[in-house]
Amino acid sequence: MRVVTWNLWWRFGPWEARQKAILAVLRDLRPDVVGLQEVWAADGENQAEWLADELGLHWTWAPSPSPERWRRRIGDPTVDIGNAVLSRWPVVDQEVLELPAPAALADGRTALYARLATPAYDVPFFTTHLTSAPYASAVRCRQVTAVAELVARHRGGTPFPPVVTGDFNAWPDSDAVRLFGGYKTEPAVPGQVLYDAWEYADPAAPSATWTPENPYTARVLEPAVRIDYIHVGPPGPVGEGHVRHVRRAGDGPVDGVWASDHAAVVADLADVADLGDEISVP
Repeated sequence: MRVVTWNLWWRFGPWEARQKAILAVLRDLRPDVVGLQEVWAADGENQAEWLADELGLHWTWAPSPSPERWRRRIGDPTVDIGNAVLSRWPVVDQEVLELPAPAALADGRTALYARLATPAYDVPFFTTHLTSAPYASAVRCRQVTAVAELVARHRGGTPFPPVVTGDFNAWPDSDAVRLFGGYKTEPAVPGQVLYDAWEYADPAAPSATWTPENPYTARVLEPAVRIDYIHVGPPGPVGEGHVRHVRRAGDGPVDGVWASDHAAVVADLADVADLGDEISVP
């Protein structure tokens, strides 16, 4: 099962040219499930719907309940922003959670839960986009606690572990990421562990998803860092959800156009179709 997470940079920059690059990257990856952040909708069109149609996938999305601050940044009061899920399998249940934030940082960020009905079992899948202000670590901790509680409400009834994707806007050693995972500090939900899939990556592999190698990002003069994540619960009874491979994608131009200001993260998770005796679960 190939899982992708990607922040698509909404309607910023050369968004029309970027559309084609985004599609080209996803088409090449051939994902089964995609968690998307900063997805736009305007004039009866929805970016997630268009991508799903082009890729032959199901889709669902959660618009921001408070897009006004985003709209002011591009000077267009008609464009919506939100998170979305694309899936090879139907979405049979969903919930949208507005993330907590103080008034100064409240710009309508959400977490989206989508339950995916594969032929073998359901997959509890989530995508989210946390507050970006560098100083807002405490806010992100409150937000990941809310997301962890959302996961706890929906993770059951299936052997496949929960999969949580998103732009956490937090460094890997940050309080928010450690709190969310629950294996380097006390978990946000007692007993709930969600592993950072990148723990399974080649240590020499490039990991930064926000990097000055990208011209859209270079202008802000910030250090290269990984802020986009795929988190997966412990594997199921026979290894369902075990992380086999993980890497970056969308980390270079397509026909001269960078698709987004973020690189994507791609993880291949063990599915019943490829599970065997080689996986040993303690």
